[in-house]
Amino acid sequence: MTIGAAAMTVGGSAFVLVTILRYSIGPRSGRAGGITVLALMLLSIALPVATRGPGVAPTLGGRRLAIGAPTTGEVTSARVVLIDIDGASLDFITPAAADGRLPNFERILDAGAALHLATLKPTQPAPVLTALATGKLPAHNGVRSAAIYSATAGPGATLDLLPDYCFAHGLVTVGLLSETPQTSAALRAQPIWSILSQSGTPSTVIRWPLTWPAQPLLGALVTDQYHRASDLALAADEPGYTYPTELALDLDPSLLDEPGAAASALPGPDYPAAGPLALDRLYIAIANRLESRGSSPLLALRLEGLDATGHYYLRQAMPRAFGDVSDEERRKYGQVLEQYYRYVDAVIGGIIDGLGPRDLLLVVSPFGLEPLSPAKRLLEHSIGNTALSGSHERAPDGFLLAYGAPVKPGRLPRGAIVDVTPTILYFLGLPVGRDMDGFARADIFTREFTASRPIAYIPTYER
Repeated sequence: MTIGAAAMTVGGSAFVLVTILRYSIGPRSGRAGGITVLALMLLSIALPVATRGPGVAPTLGGRRLAIGAPTTGEVTSARVVLIDIDGASLDFITPAAADGRLPNFERILDAGAALHLATLKPTQPAPVLTALATGKLPAHNGVRSAAIYSATAGPGATLDLLPDYCFAHGLVTVGLLSETPQTSAALRAQPIWSILSQSGTPSTVIRWPLTWPAQPLLGALVTDQYHRASDLALAADEPGYTYPTELALDLDPSLLDEPGAAASALPGPDYPAAGPLALDRLYIAIANRLESRGSSPLLALRLEGLDATGHYYLRQAMPRAFGDVSDEERRKYGQVLEQYYRYVDAVIGGIIDGLGPRDLLLVVSPFGLEPLSPAKRLLEHSIGNTALSGSHERAPDGFLLAYGAPVKPGRLPRGAIVDVTPTILYFLGLPVGRDMDGFARADIFTREFTASRPIAYIPTYER
């Protein structure tokens, strides 16, 4: 783009010069002047187009993952706990923590590092969390949206992204396009747990999007489709829900107990967001079961319930932003979203209490949640979806909270969602891929930590 812009600038300047000469010397330039103008026209178009490169970037081919032997050196002496909370917002957490309603988030904000993270569009969990896990933008990791689309009337080309703001998704609603969810086969870049597996470092990954069907790794993987198995007790007969497949035999939900601190924060049985809460409880219990068998240097756990709850109860939690919330609605549903935050806060508290002296806790929100715009609200009402009130369509910032002994407390400049994986690699003493789009945020760590650990690089982890 720089070369193309320079060529356009030079070409424009040359046209101005030719014009000045033309009016200075009159029509005597003749054929030479015409040839000069024609050459400038061709070069001003051809050079930017040539420097642009091919219209379709070549995709990376798949290959079998080479899993190394477990290491026992310094790489595994520290541990990273990565907790993803879809739809969480610092704008909600900060005042609630300051009032003492979220005491564990308050501990992180007081003694840890905090920064906003720029997210991606379309702001869907699958492409955003894939970018987080790979450190690469969608153009480089192969996942541009949560699904692929094709015409229902006969075979044809497929689309992996639909445009916003022109009702393109309505084509799916009316049946003109069919929607097929993306799977782990769509990835064209190595996620952080595959990178660690190559170096012999185990990981425990739970409920991350686009992990189904489960791919081999060193450690344990429970996909985000595990709860959809026809019979959780017999999930071992349906390969792909966990890796290794026989791991499902140890994860009978009837044997999974809720941790005490989180259980005490649970709402009553008539809680209106019981469905999202039940799934979060299931995967938290699975994480506890797997961690009780032995901690991995990386634990990655996704909590989706807060986002699902916020989509339908943000209106009652932020009545001033909507203006038409009745007193009855506030009384019945005004605390639903904050109650979910309190539950997540209790889960975070249990994790903090289990951290070792060299461990790092990263609490990440891949995108925030904000009220629907008036136009979008009117559209949703027109199609009968009157309950929807929260959205992340306009890509509100997420955040990164870091906590642990190596972390330097304070608020830091805004980062990007692709910075998370390079930062984890740096913390674990592994090189950062030069082909990654993110940067290692060494500024979240103390000077004592960074002084003995320079940032190292490797050309790529893809070969």
